[in-house]
Amino acid sequence: LSSTMSSFIPGCNDLPADLKHTLNSEAVENGLSHVISALLAACREIGTVMRNGQFSHEEVGTTNSSGDDQLHVDIATEEIVFNYLKSSGVCIVAASEETPEEIDCGAESGYSVGFDPLDGSSIIDANFAVGTICGIWPGRGLLNRTGREQSASMIVQYGPRVTAMVAINRTATQSGEPVCMELTMLPDHWIITHHKVQVAPKCKTFAPGNLRAIGDNANYKTLVDYWIQSKYTLRYSGGLVPDVYHILTKGQGVLSNAASPSAKAKLRLLFECAPVALVVECAGGSSSVAPCEAGQEMTPTSMLDVSVSYLDKRVGACFGSKDEVDRFQSHIFSS
Repeated sequence: LSSTMSSFIPGCNDLPADLKHTLNSEAVENGLSHVISALLAACREIGTVMRNGQFSHEEVGTTNSSGDDQLHVDIATEEIVFNYLKSSGVCIVAASEETPEEIDCGAESGYSVGFDPLDGSSIIDANFAVGTICGIWPGRGLLNRTGREQSASMIVQYGPRVTAMVAINRTATQSGEPVCMELTMLPDHWIITHHKVQVAPKCKTFAPGNLRAIGDNANYKTLVDYWIQSKYTLRYSGGLVPDVYHILTKGQGVLSNAASPSAKAKLRLLFECAPVALVVECAGGSSSVAPCEAGQEMTPTSMLDVSVSYLDKRVGACFGSKDEVDRFQSHIFSS
């Protein structure tokens, strides 16, 4: 383990006191603060090592179970997160987008974690912002769980600053209300920079993912045309974390990802969409599932109500301001 890893004390080093104080007694007793702290410590190491140029973005000659070429940075960041989770003492199992299977992390009780160690690794060579996505479920196992069962989730962005949006579900807070706050990484600790992140119901920015699908998905094309003709501002980087992060920091916006016969949607429910949906909805925004391929039967619903029927399940998605997520549903699910 690295020197950073060896000095990690679960629950102490990387969790701001104000964040810990939002947790109810059951969450504290079960070790939720330890899991969040471990993930923040892992992301601190990832952010620090990336800035020091110690990760290569070259392919390593292997593919993950989905057939995607793996980069050195994918494998290295995954190892860091697993190491910290195993050291936390309260992580039962965890699964990663790079290894979509439940890996024993040593604890007999506590939490299970699904994570994408480095979302956006395909744009890292251009030095675009990238991030880590984590969802935390109470108890053992991730299969057949829904996003609404999460106790907490977070998205961490590695950009000019290293920042994190941390969501605590209402089931784990003292107030019984959901919490979404922003943390910023300093040299030796994290601080809370926004105590209450909120997403307004209306917006004027849009991020249309999988845009090639408008070529043979007339409903998606009509929706994108509406945003353009209504003079919405385009804010799209090609990375899920920075594009969702923009919505959260600006307090408005919409990100869409729809499919067509020639362009399937590729976002993973467990490793990306469920954790992101909890963050967005805890901030007062909305989310929606959508078909991941043409002809797939599906009912429009919150991403948080979709079951993880298999660990690498793919979905189409929409996140952001409620009025625009409603508009997405009315277009995409129109007959």
